Amino acid sequence: MKSLSLQGRLGDILSLIAGGLLPLAFAPLSLFPLAVLLPALLFLLWQNISPKRAFWRGLLFGIGLFGIGVSWVYVSFHQFGGIPMIGAIFMTAGFVLALALYPALLGWLLTRFFPNNTLSKIVLVLPAAWTLTEWLRGWLFTGFPWLNLGYSQIDSPLNGFAPLLGVYGVSWMTVFTASLLVYLFNFKKLIILPMVIIIWGSGWFLSGVSWTQPVNKPLDIALIQGNVPQEYKWLSSFQIPSMQRYLQLSQAHRDADIIIWPETAVPLFYSDVLTYAPGFLEQLTAEHTTYNTDFLIGIPILLEDGKTYFNSVTSIGTQSGAYYKHHLVPFGEYIPFQSFFGNLLKLLDVPMSAFSPGAVQQPNLHSMGEPIGVSICYEDVFGELVRNSLPTATLLVNVSNDAWFGDSIAPHQHLEIARMRALESGRYLLRATNTGISAVIDVKGKITAQAPQFKITTLRAKAQPYQGVTPYIHFGNSLVMILLLLCMLGGVIKSTCFFSFLGAKAI
Repeated sequence: MKSLSLQGRLGDILSLIAGGLLPLAFAPLSLFPLAVLLPALLFLLWQNISPKRAFWRGLLFGIGLFGIGVSWVYVSFHQFGGIPMIGAIFMTAGFVLALALYPALLGWLLTRFFPNNTLSKIVLVLPAAWTLTEWLRGWLFTGFPWLNLGYSQIDSPLNGFAPLLGVYGVSWMTVFTASLLVYLFNFKKLIILPMVIIIWGSGWFLSGVSWTQPVNKPLDIALIQGNVPQEYKWLSSFQIPSMQRYLQLSQAHRDADIIIWPETAVPLFYSDVLTYAPGFLEQLTAEHTTYNTDFLIGIPILLEDGKTYFNSVTSIGTQSGAYYKHHLVPFGEYIPFQSFFGNLLKLLDVPMSAFSPGAVQQPNLHSMGEPIGVSICYEDVFGELVRNSLPTATLLVNVSNDAWFGDSIAPHQHLEIARMRALESGRYLLRATNTGISAVIDVKGKITAQAPQFKITTLRAKAQPYQGVTPYIHFGNSLVMILLLLCMLGGVIKSTCFFSFLGAKAI
């Protein structure tokens, strides 16, 4: 039996390259086999080295992955946040290093506490530990679950596991496949190949299962993409014209059942619109009354205390209401540890950066008689949060302003994440954005209509309401977490015993 050790610098370089290539598995290129092959290479490079070296290689892998995969945060810091180039570079580097600590610590822990390359370590502990690390990254310090491996499989046969176990379940199956390839490389046991076929075949079979059912008639949807440049969006001289742009675009589609505007399409507080744009909201109400069209519009709401305000979506139509964004973006919509960061981050030129969070549980909005689960921007990266509106909601709506990311890969990655939410829930997801990518996504996570980026346009499409409960909606992440912890427990028990299944031997 021969393993790939590469204990010197060549192994370190390969770890960095593997991490740097992994973003190609995600949108916009979506080369999903890389999400299996490149982690498998890292696992091989973690063998037969010290915990310290494994930490270093995990760190290099993470620097490559996040340094390429989330490099777009530099655009937010520098181009739109007003941070000088040097400062933006340091802030981006710090962010990337913080994220790279997750695979680094995973490499150290696996090598320290599971030094022998047994079957139990490779196929039980390693996939479970990787997936638990992804879950931890999606929770700790408010969470950043971007680039979880499961998202890369939205168009692969493994996507069938999403309605069952959610994106973390898809990540688990992805890493499990990688681990089986590692075991095959180490021990040359061809019985592993049928196991790979069973996993991917099961995913393909599950992808054909219909967990939810259509209800009522399809709705005619209009998603308004105003393409308002971020650098002009909050200028007082541009606020009213941008609002008029959205109104005029909407008036050209009065035959739609529901018209949806993106996040903060109205760049004034609801109460200020009454003062600075008198009659504007009344015009929207008149549009509904005359043409029987409902509106969902992104507009911030300031409470009567004059201090508390929310990033919100308001319903204007058959049933009025508002959804307040719950999961805010740190340093963009609020400043964590303000006593420490407050003065430093005054350098950031971010308007309305002291939002208050809405409640975790909020009533669904209603349009055309359908209960709608709303998420705002970054919230759709948290499956458990989107799940709060279900199973009551028959449609999902996400409004966003991805102009913060410029012409980078971020909007493509964000759309990929939104597709996973639709697949997990068995619901259509309607995504209205300022500069793109606006899209309509069906219950299988497939895009049925998509608008081009950086164009003033209106996306028209049909959306079918659905009802019913997928296993993921019923159990959330709890089911997959239980399974992962059982795998970890089984691996720990086996690691303390003689384990000879399939002829596996400690190296």
